[in-house]
Amino acid sequence: MPSRPNPTPVRAATRNEAVLAALADTVLILAFAAIGRDAHQRGDVITGVLSTAWPFLAGGAIAWLVLRVWRGPLRVWPEGIAVWLGAVALGMVLRAVTGQTVVLPFVIVATLSLGVFLVGYRVIVAAAGRLKGRRQLR
Repeated sequence: MPSRPNPTPVRAATRNEAVLAALADTVLILAFAAIGRDAHQRGDVITGVLSTAWPFLAGGAIAWLVLRVWRGPLRVWPEGIAVWLGAVALGMVLRAVTGQTVVLPFVIVATLSLGVFLVGYRVIVAAAGRLKGRRQLR
């Protein structure tokens, strides 16, 4: 049975899109760490944010590499979901093996916050792209 062509072809991402998406992921993970550090009023702002953020940055980077996210860095599925889950899951594992706190409330907050950040901006970009496409069809 012949396969049906995909009704919405996926265009290849540009290098600029990949760089901007990687930068956005990095900034948003750092923002998550900074917000958390600020909420708990811990000292050493820069080193504190970096020590909180590095496991999540590493997890997100590993997801980028393993799943070759640069091919579709702004897609929600599977790329955005993979970066989010990679950042959280691998981030928590790295925190645990390096002696950092991994308690259920933190896991929940990190999962929700990073989901809103890492998937949320991709949802906004996708919606803006669809809106732009509709306007061009008129």
